[in-house]
Amino acid sequence: MRVLVTGGSGHLGANLVRRLLDEGQRVRALERRGGSGDAMAGLDVEMAWGDLRDPAAVRAAVRGCQRVYHCAAKVSSAEGQQREIYASNVLGTRHLLRAALDEGVERVVVTGSFSAVGHDPARPSDETVPVDPFGRLLPYQRSKIAVEHECLKAVVDGLDVVIATSCAILGPHDYKPSRMGQLLLDFARGRLRAYVPGGFEFVATRDIVQGHRLAMDKGRPGQKYIFSTAFQTVDELMTIYEGVTGRRRPRLRLPGPVMSGLAEAVNFLVMRLAPDVEPRFTPGAVRILRMHRRADIAKARTELGYQPGSIEDAVREAYEDFVRRGKLARP
Repeated sequence: MRVLVTGGSGHLGANLVRRLLDEGQRVRALERRGGSGDAMAGLDVEMAWGDLRDPAAVRAAVRGCQRVYHCAAKVSSAEGQQREIYASNVLGTRHLLRAALDEGVERVVVTGSFSAVGHDPARPSDETVPVDPFGRLLPYQRSKIAVEHECLKAVVDGLDVVIATSCAILGPHDYKPSRMGQLLLDFARGRLRAYVPGGFEFVATRDIVQGHRLAMDKGRPGQKYIFSTAFQTVDELMTIYEGVTGRRRPRLRLPGPVMSGLAEAVNFLVMRLAPDVEPRFTPGAVRILRMHRRADIAKARTELGYQPGSIEDAVREAYEDFVRRGKLARP
């Protein structure tokens, strides 16, 4: 069986590709040209070069594959990249699902986002909580909501699609790196000068990969499943970072309202002077942290047998991988 993974050089994709290879599966990866190639280096992977925005390239990548994991996405909390985010995430998913239907793919697992799940302050959010359409939604968040609509449309047309909803990912094989990976690098290098309190749901790479495999093998068509390892406050995450890296956390702990004001001011300037640049702390990122969103993973546990691991183990594995690849010098 040949399996296609889109976004194999991304944080999730790089870990998923390795899991599939360990299982003895034949893997093809759809990637855009111009990357470093570090994520796929030395792996027995068939490369398909192309852009999700190009229907012909997507169809060529899908042809001959029985299963597809669609992990690729333009991840950004910047508000100046909304057209690129829409074209890559929404139109790219539409192209992929249409090609999968036409080529007879037996199942597609599409990576969803916890940002496309609604927020209920009274309880942890499960798959049934809708997003408030009148709230201040980020372009990425809107795109992932639209991606789910594309999945459901494909199901109506006869394609077997399951959505594997991911929270913020922590773990090894983070080659770009991701925003959370860069945060760990900055912390370990002593370059993180301040942090903002808050909290969010995080998922270890081992767990989100497990979730995708379970969704492929056991998920019900047209359903989505939330995969998280644990809710962590930023202060708890800083404690884990201290234990793993041996460094102390920044002394400056900015109150949420202060950080929100600073982020709004920086975002105002960036939108006018450099709209393609994404600040470290955008207003949307700060707002999400202050919401303390929690996830209910009961559906994944009961229907799929999902068993999450440890956030501390995920941070340690990420740190050790950065050291192994020469991105960090062990103190």
